[in-house]
This record gives sequence, structure tokens and C-alpha cells, in this order.
Amino acid sequence: MLNKKLLPAAVSAALLAGASLAQAQDEPAIVTGDTFVEGFQISGNVALTTDYRFRGISQSDEDFAVQGGFDAEFGPGFYVGIWGSSVDFDCNDIPEDCTGYDGSLELDYYGGWASSIGDTDFGIDIGYIYYDYPGDDGDEGDYQEFYVGGSWRDLSLTVAYSDDYYAETDEFWYVAGDYSIGLFDTGLTLDLHVGYNMLEETKVDSEGDVTDGGFLATDEDAYTDYSVALTYSWASVDWSLAYVGTDLDEEDVFDTDWADDTVVFTISKSL
Repeated sequence: MLNKKLLPAAVSAALLAGASLAQAQDEPAIVTGDTFVEGFQISGNVALTTDYRFRGISQSDEDFAVQGGFDAEFGPGFYVGIWGSSVDFDCNDIPEDCTGYDGSLELDYYGGWASSIGDTDFGIDIGYIYYDYPGDDGDEGDYQEFYVGGSWRDLSLTVAYSDDYYAETDEFWYVAGDYSIGLFDTGLTLDLHVGYNMLEETKVDSEGDVTDGGFLATDEDAYTDYSVALTYSWASVDWSLAYVGTDLDEEDVFDTDWADDTVVFTISKSL
């Protein structure tokens, strides 16, 4: 499943390997495209997924989402891109006022630099991403992140930081590890992911109502997301089946099923 959640690791791996990369959870991938100018490459991707999960939490009200993006790579190692997805933060399911989070579109703008380290199997990726929800009645959902990622062969580690996370949640840190491996000669790729989300504690009053912050509905200040995905390429299309979940309770996500463990099926194609 294409997912912004793994963007830094995905971009780094694709740039260093110089090949197409399918996301296990949710992110655009830079792929080798036609060279229009020496040192400049452009590519695209499209996807249809049964549930857009970002860091383990549904961004599409557990429904289908259409996704896609374009990426440009120019030497040595620099890249920029845009990625978008349909979203649905169904305000009818959330008792609190969700004005500013009622749009149906997400657009991510990003750029950075990735490179291998000498003649080793190590790589580094440093970048910036801005999450924009242009259809919202307000800008409470918009936020920025800075990230740095390191990779060694099929293993990658990414750290991301936001000074004011989604829903005006203040500071946020994210640490994620990813491992991808081909399963013998089957043509299947196994992708493993685990991420740790560190939030500013949401402030609630004596009745349990949120008074400050708002990413979670309780005073929980950290949670873990995880996924296991199998991807198979056939007819120039990537077919992915992923098991995605978190350790959050329903009360943490406004009494919804958005953070429950689920199975997600995604069809994606590189352009």
C-alpha cells in the first residue's frame, strides 16, 4: 500500500538502488524514469487501497482511497515530489468539534537528499515534508516534518520530527524501522515495519474532554504502529496484502475503529 508513513525510507532506498519500490504502508516511491536532461529523472505512481493507513491509523474512515504522485530526481542525490490521497475524517463519527479536519484531500510536498556512503552498503537520506489538507475549513490539520534516515542493505531506520503535529498537537517524534526481503524465487517481497510515535500529552479535563491538543482523544502520549506486508508484481502492477495495526484502544481514537488491526489490500503501478 502506498503510504506517506514510510516516505523517507522509501525515497532513500529507491534513490540508492535506482529501482522502483512499492510501499508496504502508505508512501510514494521514487522510481527510475526517462532521462529528459542529463542528471534529471521524473516518475510517477498511482494506487488504489482498501484503507489508507498512516502510522497505523485510518485516514479514510476504513474505506477505499485513491492515491498517486510524481517525483523528480536530479544529481547528485537530490529529489523533490508531490503525493496525494483521498481522505475521510468522518466528523459524524467524532463527538468533538472537528472543524478544520473535514476535507477530502491530502497533498504532501517533499524534498531532500539521499546518497550511499562511499562504496559501502550504507546510505543516508535527509529531507523535509509538508502535509497539506486543502479542502479543510481551516489549517489545523496542516503540518511539517523534518526527517533523517539511514539504511544498510534491506534494513532502514528513520527518525522524523514535527514542531506542531497534526491537529495542533505540538511537538512530535517518530522512530521507524523497516526491513524488506525477497522470498526465495517466489517473486514475493516481505516488508516488515514497526514505528514508535511520541506525542505531546493531550490535555483533558475532569470529565475526560480534550482541552488542548487533539491528535488523540485521551492523555496517551505514545503508541506503536506495525505492519507485515506481502507484495507481488504481475502484469506491471504491484499487488500488496498487509496486516496493519497499533496498540491504541478505541477510546484513544474518538471511539472509532481507526486504529484497530486490519488487513489492507492495495493495487499500485509505477508510471
